[in-house]
Amino acid sequence: MTVGLFGASFDPPHDGHLALVAAAREQLGLARIVVLVTVRPAYKRVATDAETRLALARAAFPGCEIETEESTTDVTVRDAEARFGEVVFLIGADQFVDFPTWHDPDAVLGHARLAVATRPGYARERLQETLARVSRPERVLFFEIPALAISSRDIRARVARGEPVGELVPPAVAELIRARGLYRP
Repeated sequence: MTVGLFGASFDPPHDGHLALVAAAREQLGLARIVVLVTVRPAYKRVATDAETRLALARAAFPGCEIETEESTTDVTVRDAEARFGEVVFLIGADQFVDFPTWHDPDAVLGHARLAVATRPGYARERLQETLARVSRPERVLFFEIPALAISSRDIRARVARGEPVGELVPPAVAELIRARGLYRP
């Protein structure tokens, strides 16, 4: 059985993340998905600590295994392959265009297939250009997700302004944000 790995900072997790997981289950036939909360993202600052983001992820993904991750992606997928066997690492199209600049992308593709979530309207040319730059393009597959204009950054900004976010995040996540007073100025 192939195991899907989906890693992010989840600050906070939102309906776009859930759409990606649902599409991966359906289109890739993944019965098991492990959600990896990145403890210290190398590429951006986080507004909340890892324990808070872990609680938010547990609230958002009740049907998934939730773990924290502190390693680079190449180490993460190597360890996951040793634990689970065949793994597929789930990423969005925006992340894929930067994939050749990641730490040891060849090792990532050596230990896992890469499943790239695309959405209607995303420039396919950019994906094809990136695919031409990877060492093992046969290890990359694409799957479609709905076009949802949602970002964690926008959700944090809305909460800071006192605006509702219930239509952008799962109800349990909205409740945790409210109960813990997250993302308030």
